[in-house]
Amino acid sequence: MGLDITWAVDWVRQSAQVISEHRVELLTLDREIGDGDHGENMDRGFQAVLPKLDDLSAGSTPGDVLKLVATTLISTVGGAAGPLYGTAYLKAAAAAGDAVALDGPAIAAILAAGRDGVVARGKAESGDKTMVDAWTPAVEAAEAAAADGMDAAGVLAAAATAAEAGAVATEPLIARKGRASYLGERSVGHRDPGAESSALLLRAAADTAAAAAGA
Repeated sequence: MGLDITWAVDWVRQSAQVISEHRVELLTLDREIGDGDHGENMDRGFQAVLPKLDDLSAGSTPGDVLKLVATTLISTVGGAAGPLYGTAYLKAAAAAGDAVALDGPAIAAILAAGRDGVVARGKAESGDKTMVDAWTPAVEAAEAAAADGMDAAGVLAAAATAAEAGAVATEPLIARKGRASYLGERSVGHRDPGAESSALLLRAAADTAAAAAGA
């Protein structure tokens, strides 16, 4: 079953709720190795998206929702997270195009486009202890699941699980990008907050997709 506008809107609402619930956790992670404002910034950004969902016109597509998230996060989220997430959602929106429903391969494609946007904007690569360390395994798992014939919900479930493992795997890494890189070896033992928020957002996508599929 393809994922349509209803899923996209539900994903955004679930994302806002999850980020709000984990705001303090994200603040704590970022306080340990960054600016200490990631949870606050992400919560402000997704709360700002919520009222705009009511203004979506009839006939809007999942791509329209992704673009709405992108423009809102870019204008409301401070620090590096706004441009990075904004670019990810904008590239994902472009990959979604005007499709009214997204199947497994389409979901894998929008995740890959989002990841590529993050890489292009942040100039980071796997192992740098950034959100790329959650996105890249998520994309690889999504592409493998799509190639195996999994539906959209299955592809997102695989991506979310891989992203969660990727976020955990940032803990032993030495940061090579962003403010955390100033800490050098002292960044070891701390999870990257961007990787953690990425995992939370992808789990929200998977959970809402499962609900849409009646799982």
